[in-house]
Amino acid sequence: MTSSIASCAENFFLPATAGQRYCMYHPAAGLPKAALLYVAPFGEEMNRTRRAAALQARALALQGVAVLQIDLYGSGDSDGEFRDASWQTWKQDLALAHAWLAAKTGRAVGLWGIRLGALLALDYAASAALPVARFVFWQPVLRGAVYLNQLLRLRLAGEMLAGGAAVDSRQLRAALREQAQEIGGYDISPAMADAIESLDAGKLAAPDAPVHWFEVVADAERPAPPPALQLADSWRARGVQVALQAVPDQPCWATQEIAECPQLRAATTAAIIGAIEAAASKAAATAEARNA
Repeated sequence: MTSSIASCAENFFLPATAGQRYCMYHPAAGLPKAALLYVAPFGEEMNRTRRAAALQARALALQGVAVLQIDLYGSGDSDGEFRDASWQTWKQDLALAHAWLAAKTGRAVGLWGIRLGALLALDYAASAALPVARFVFWQPVLRGAVYLNQLLRLRLAGEMLAGGAAVDSRQLRAALREQAQEIGGYDISPAMADAIESLDAGKLAAPDAPVHWFEVVADAERPAPPPALQLADSWRARGVQVALQAVPDQPCWATQEIAECPQLRAATTAAIIGAIEAAASKAAATAEARNA
């Protein structure tokens, strides 16, 4: 992370269950027009996404959107070990950060989730004590079972390259039911694996706030993948305002080199600021009509 990004942010530790959580707050330029709580992706995807996420947070802050980034229990610079993290503890961390950001800005807070962070944001929002103003998703994981299987295959591929003993994904999943397994440099507990596997975005409560959904594609001619289109249509049928965009860019969460995702960030900023300005114009028109 460059010093220019870090110098604009406020770093602090938020007291929480079992220690403290590291937070980076990007204050809005001027009075905050909106607020967003960042929900990071899982494991190594979080590290690969750090720079693009920090650049996005700073860009939004300059446009009047305050952003809070939090390292959940056992991740980043927060207290705890990753193998001891639980889905429920992470939801409690989000509740703490949500309350802090709402009090700090006086604004209803939106949730910005990347990959598995989007699924965590959806699950958290279903029982959140505070309202959620909007959802912003970057390439959300829609089915936890599929994502967990991808993680297991990643471990198996690494073992094959290293010439290790060959096991299949079912055997590895069975071992993960018995004890924590190291996958991609992170020890995943049986409880965490079970929680991830059980989640399906299509079976969770539909979002009760507008959704800005971005899918990264290889080129501008490609649409968003069918599962994303289907779930977006399902939510629209239930009255949810969903803006789904396919954006040609690099998937920074999957690249070996650090990617900054300029097109994805530009599309995200334009969508959020556009929505805020549209809502402000509508409110002003309503007030003018009331006073006429």
